[in-house]
Amino acid sequence: MASTTSAQQAPDIRQQPPYRSGEDLEIGRDVLEYLREYARRKPEVVALWCFGIGFILGWKLKPW
Repeated sequence: MASTTSAQQAPDIRQQPPYRSGEDLEIGRDVLEYLREYARRKPEVVALWCFGIGFILGWKLKPW
């Protein structure tokens, strides 16, 4: 019968994966920063998009 040794232990799942060892992935923060910069440069376009999305949501989700 073979007994389990310390070499056969499961790896520690609390360790960071190797692909994150360098720079942290901040995709959400980068996208938000890009959208803020876009809104500063083209506020009319952003306002029209917000109005359009609000209109569609209000039309589709009306309470009556």
